[in-house]
Amino acid sequence: MSARTKARKRAVDILFEADLRGTDPVTTAADRLADPDRPVQPYALTLIEGVSSRLERIDELVTTYAEGWTLARMPGVDRAIIRVAVYELLWVDDVPDAVVIDEAVELAKSLSTDDSPRFVNGLLGRLAKVKPDLVV
Repeated sequence: MSARTKARKRAVDILFEADLRGTDPVTTAADRLADPDRPVQPYALTLIEGVSSRLERIDELVTTYAEGWTLARMPGVDRAIIRVAVYELLWVDDVPDAVVIDEAVELAKSLSTDDSPRFVNGLLGRLAKVKPDLVV
């Protein structure tokens, strides 16, 4: 497993925890940094901070392009996976779109429901197609 794959999973874990507890993800990450047994990779922090700083726009895009699903209806882990992927897809230039989508689908396969990988793939695929036209 690559370092970035591990960092993505760690970011998803922390975003999911913060969402579940109703806490700030950056504060939750800072709390985790204090625990030497549960390291937080620098790229995970980049993702958490990026998602947090653009959460309103990310959620707006997810709401617009998630056909038939509201954010509240999505499993919490799917929300976290999708938020990380949308951030990477739109604001991280050194990761190819196909890699972002593949990594998100793999996370959904390992962490969520049987239907989640297909849902994540479809949503991110739609966003990737319209990416050039989006104002981010």
